[in-house]
Amino acid sequence: MPAAKTATSAYAIVGSDDGGVMTAARELAATLGPGGDFGTEIIDGSVSNSADAAERIDSTIQALLTFPFFGGGKLVWLKSATFLADDQTGRSEPVLAALEKLVATLESGLPDGTVFLLSASPVDKRRSFYKTIQKLAKTQVIDALDTSKSGWEENAALLVREVASAHGLTLGGDSAELLALMTGGDRRQIDSEIEKLDLYLGSQRRNVSEDDIRLIVPVSHVGAVFELGTALSARNTARALELLDLLLFHGETAVGILFASIIPTVRSLLLARDLITRHRLGRQANPFNFARQLERLPASATDHLPRKKDGTLNTFSLGHAAIHAHRFNDTELRAAFHACLEANAQLVTSALEAKVVLTQLIVRIGAASESR
Repeated sequence: MPAAKTATSAYAIVGSDDGGVMTAARELAATLGPGGDFGTEIIDGSVSNSADAAERIDSTIQALLTFPFFGGGKLVWLKSATFLADDQTGRSEPVLAALEKLVATLESGLPDGTVFLLSASPVDKRRSFYKTIQKLAKTQVIDALDTSKSGWEENAALLVREVASAHGLTLGGDSAELLALMTGGDRRQIDSEIEKLDLYLGSQRRNVSEDDIRLIVPVSHVGAVFELGTALSARNTARALELLDLLLFHGETAVGILFASIIPTVRSLLLARDLITRHRLGRQANPFNFARQLERLPASATDHLPRKKDGTLNTFSLGHAAIHAHRFNDTELRAAFHACLEANAQLVTSALEAKVVLTQLIVRIGAASESR
């Protein structure tokens, strides 16, 4: 006589961060699986068409309803499912019908000791299956950072510190922020670069410096944009020109570089210096300390500052600009901002080579003023 069925024991790890989903699912499977060759059944959910997707779902249902060979517990893992996205496969009738059967199986309860684990990336969160699985399973959502939204840098830096801590590493100064930006906040690349830094440092030294990161970690597109802004802020003209060459070599347009890095850097320096001077905040050594100082100012003093989507201050770029604001005077920064305007006009209307225009601009920003 078959064992009585109990309430579903189901887990789901989904999201747009495929590396994070895979890592979390692997760790969870290790704790849920009863052990042994016959205790875990894995169904590969990575497919290229709707027919294969429906077949894998049916295989999952059969595995859930089949008792283990030797009794005891059993884990059924539908791994790395790719058919829950908003694409042709995910919208196909065979897949939708098979998912309805899977939901019905979970709702009716599984045999004693049987556990279901779903890992999938990406997932269309508008679908009824996603909404239902959240009710039936203990669900963990791991989404990739959206670098198009302001404030992503802070979340990426937190992720870097979390991964580094798991390796027994600490990050001094702005190392976490630098690594976050050099990897573009991509979890897989963060994991990979932290592992390389771990091996490079060895057991004798566990603190990661900015120099370590610049030596070991290749500069991503996002990282190069950030590093160019940092070099401009530090008046390190040679480094800024190196990064300009790198961005142009990788196909970035001169106008894109101007608006993504140079103008925001000069604007942040202007704002930071004005805040420091107007409110006597003193010379800054830590971007997060500057953010806390801004929070204590009256609303009228910060109404003009850039904000995140949720309405809170976007202090990341301002905090980093505040560290370097003392390197410029007000006249220099106003002149730099006007130089950006002139460079923009030259890129749009003149026949000058784009690289020459930006090179001249970078040199003008970095050059020391005679009045200093």
